[in-house]
Amino acid sequence: MKTYQYFVANAWHDPDEENYFKSENPATGKAWARLPDCNAEDVNRAVAAAKSAFYEGPWGKLHPAERGRVLRRIGDTISRHADRLGEVELRDNGRVPNAADSLKPGAWQVDSFHYYAGMCDKFEGRLIPAEVPDMHNYLTYEPFGVVAQILPWNSPLGTLIWKLAPCLAAGNTVVIKPSEQASCSVLELMDILLEAELPPGVLNVVTGFGAATGEPLIDHPDVRLVSFTGGTAGGRAAAAVAARQVKPVIMELGGKSPQVVLPDADLDLAVNGIAAGIFPAGGQSCISGSRLLVHREVIDDFTDRLVEVVKKARVGDPEDPKTQIGPMANRPQYERVLKCIADAESAGHRMLLDGRQSGREEGYFIGPTIFADVPNESHLAQNEVFGPVVSTEAWETEAEVINKANATVYGLAAGVWSRDVARAMRIADQVEAGTVYINNYFNAATQSPVGGFKQSGYGRENGWEGMRCYLQTRSVWLSTNPHQPDPFAD
Repeated sequence: MKTYQYFVANAWHDPDEENYFKSENPATGKAWARLPDCNAEDVNRAVAAAKSAFYEGPWGKLHPAERGRVLRRIGDTISRHADRLGEVELRDNGRVPNAADSLKPGAWQVDSFHYYAGMCDKFEGRLIPAEVPDMHNYLTYEPFGVVAQILPWNSPLGTLIWKLAPCLAAGNTVVIKPSEQASCSVLELMDILLEAELPPGVLNVVTGFGAATGEPLIDHPDVRLVSFTGGTAGGRAAAAVAARQVKPVIMELGGKSPQVVLPDADLDLAVNGIAAGIFPAGGQSCISGSRLLVHREVIDDFTDRLVEVVKKARVGDPEDPKTQIGPMANRPQYERVLKCIADAESAGHRMLLDGRQSGREEGYFIGPTIFADVPNESHLAQNEVFGPVVSTEAWETEAEVINKANATVYGLAAGVWSRDVARAMRIADQVEAGTVYINNYFNAATQSPVGGFKQSGYGRENGWEGMRCYLQTRSVWLSTNPHQPDPFAD
């Protein structure tokens, strides 16, 4: 069994109290690695290193163009080791497709380092035409300093890259806290990035659980900004801790994304697109479009086609190249999804496809599961399952389906399927979601911002907006004719 240490100032450290916890391979249910169970003292060490790198070390003083060269080295280094990183993440959380596919040269995730490398010297100040005599007022954009980045378990490497590239481009230093359910690939990444010759303290990783590791990190007075990706309940808890010091938080949280299928939609296109947007990752994505709102004229045909497509999916060992759907990433999530399915059955929802894998002796496997005639106000339709479970409901009028789509606390993503582009755009403009897909689903690009409405979060990742979240604005007033009369003269 491999034993990891935590990473601070380009060096490896044993946890303060020498406590460790185990990581399980979700395909077997067996432990394969030991991870440091960090406490507040370990967090203090990491934050101190990040603070020193920003204020005393070279990072805070680097010219933006030089930061760009460092980011290019990071991207190139990751690409050289994509297969190693993908292998570790596959063993740690079972995610299919393999993360290595998005880390190789030309893949958009790793190319985000090259994209933001080019932006490092592009965020320029502004001159404000203030109507004040003999004054120039100008703005500069400045890094926050030490940033805490809290990662989820479903896609730790991909989420970290989304956060890390703009954060470093803006000039910040970082302390990363991966999920206790999937930390190994992030630590493996730190080992690889030693080749990129970052100054010590720019990147640091502490592992452990929320109360002992995450909360002291968020609450640390030298952490100036928090970036959190995870469930909405976890986001509320993180925001409450950050609020103690009025600390800004970037949040990308949960979703219950609607897929609106119009009567004129290309049903094969819609079925394939919707299935691809949910099931290959086992539904373990915040933007999974698992709430299917299908026009009454076509719902029977649509659901018949959907069942026929997804029941062919090969569920199995994520290391088998023939596998199309891997396991749930960890035991708690596996048990939670099973309970959601059982609760939906108990509520009387009609099951069209049961993905429970009763014949398996090991691993946390659940296949595609489809429920029909699920009212929009039901627990299944309103709550994020984060598993390969979808619900369908019929609608008749455009006003009705827009109301149904928006009748949720979430607003992360949505899909609209129609041959009538004008109508699809009209519906997209009324759906309360940070990302809306028309006749496609699950696409992303480094240049395109991602984020939520309502309780799906605030702030953005990717694009200029993503980098702007890691910068704060300074306003400077410069007198061009310095004089200051005595304010108390007779």
